[in-house]
Amino acid sequence: MTDEVTQWIRSRAHRLTALDPRAPLSDLRPLADMVRDAKVVAVGVACRHTHELSAVSHRVVRLLVEELGFRSLALEGDDASRVGLDEYVRTGTGDPRALLAEARSFWQTEEILGLIQWMRSYNHQHPGDPVRFAGIAPSQRHPSQHDDLADIERGLAEETIWWRERTADKIVYWGGLAHAANGNPRTVSASSSAMTHRNAGSYLRERFGPGYVSIGLTFHHGMTLYPVPAPPSEFADAMLGSAGLDAYLLDLKADGPGRVRTWLSTPTRTRLIGPAYDPRDDGAYHMSGGSLADWFDAVIHVQEVTPVRLLDGEKAEPPAATSGIPTG
Repeated sequence: MTDEVTQWIRSRAHRLTALDPRAPLSDLRPLADMVRDAKVVAVGVACRHTHELSAVSHRVVRLLVEELGFRSLALEGDDASRVGLDEYVRTGTGDPRALLAEARSFWQTEEILGLIQWMRSYNHQHPGDPVRFAGIAPSQRHPSQHDDLADIERGLAEETIWWRERTADKIVYWGGLAHAANGNPRTVSASSSAMTHRNAGSYLRERFGPGYVSIGLTFHHGMTLYPVPAPPSEFADAMLGSAGLDAYLLDLKADGPGRVRTWLSTPTRTRLIGPAYDPRDDGAYHMSGGSLADWFDAVIHVQEVTPVRLLDGEKAEPPAATSGIPTG
């Protein structure tokens, strides 16, 4: 079956010819047909700390905004209004580099800065039709410090639904793969623990049906905060990497022979790497509880990744702890 699936991936893959967020979008244009009727498109990354996955995510945001009329970005992890970034992209008030210094640490990268600057540039050129950050409902601005992950997942979905109902905007949700997948439930695992919950993506699928499109961004190997080896052979990422392509988009709903559909619908694991990760126990860091076709409508796979670029110019360093639940 492996050879047949690999050949199917090669034949169906839309190769990405550029990773620069400023590059023309022609190589990504097949994605437009996959998401044209969507109300919410989720871009879920397997690791937040890679330059390539961040750059591709930025390009997807550009495509959705510039060509498909999406006008709100839900950037997971912090409140853009709290740190002044929403005001900046709307009016140009403030220094985005300084504003990002007040945000969560995984927003403090050159890649996120580039996204913010692009949003401001777009709005300067389209003052009557701006792109903005999705807001947070007043009741959710100060969540309990005791919320568990199940509450967090529901809250992420409720915020997105609230913003859609309030504004009628089409929304890009950019966050971790574990939140964006359609998982009812899904399990996230690390070296010493595993947690199973219904996730945000499943609530969004329930609310919007086919109007919620989930795109998973995966990778095969490279360097994040840590050196990351090739994935275990039973992981979906290993099969996606077997095509030997540098970067590509794959529609998981495309026609395929029986063995391919079996592979797509069989429960699997996919790599999930947060700030806590031990490369000596790589296989322990994953998401499970569903199949690739359950979780995603499409994947964008990058074969080799490099670290994000921190705003302070320092080399990205791993945190001291190497245990805990990955958040993707």
